Amino acid sequence: MKTALLFGASGLVGSHILDQLLVDQYYGHIKVFARKPLQINNKKVELIITDFLDISTYSHAISGDDCFFSIGTTGKITPDRAEFTRIEFTIPIDIANFAKKNSIKSFLYVSTMGANHKSISLYLKNKGNVENNLMDMQFSNLAIVRPSLLLGDRFSPRKDEQRYKKAFKLLNPLLIGRMRQYRPILAKIVAEAMINIAKNKTDQKIYKPIELSKLAG
Repeated sequence: MKTALLFGASGLVGSHILDQLLVDQYYGHIKVFARKPLQINNKKVELIITDFLDISTYSHAISGDDCFFSIGTTGKITPDRAEFTRIEFTIPIDIANFAKKNSIKSFLYVSTMGANHKSISLYLKNKGNVENNLMDMQFSNLAIVRPSLLLGDRFSPRKDEQRYKKAFKLLNPLLIGRMRQYRPILAKIVAEAMINIAKNKTDQKIYKPIELSKLAG
């Protein structure tokens, strides 16, 4: 059985990844890296309380088979641009570097639609920069998932996001053809697709919402 590593277990996508890993017999060991204790009572789980200001301290623990990364923030939650970039760019790249150094074969990263290192949006720019760096690392199996607006229940609902969700649900019937990729997607679907990608390993690197929906289940 395989060992999965999970960063971002308390987030929207990460929580669904964890739920599914717990019942997936393919994985016998799950390393969950988190800033604070989580209520997880499962013998498969090794909870590693992590100071993300000093990732190098935990570099030895970043070892196993498949690494799932879904840590992220927003400008509203993290208004300081330097701290925002540390969370959105520095942390995933540091963790990916240690994963590569420790011979982890699969790295699966939650990016976003519109990620572009040339974007004027700091959020999209950071995501694009992470994608480019991950490509350069040449993991045996790299999956960059680019979901559109994510649907699902968060521990701390974001008011703006809730408004966008309602608007997109009304617009969904109009999003056809090339615009279908902008339809909202369930976080649970994204999680299912990521796990299936990790288990089946393909040469594809970037996955858009329509592809993620097909890969789930």
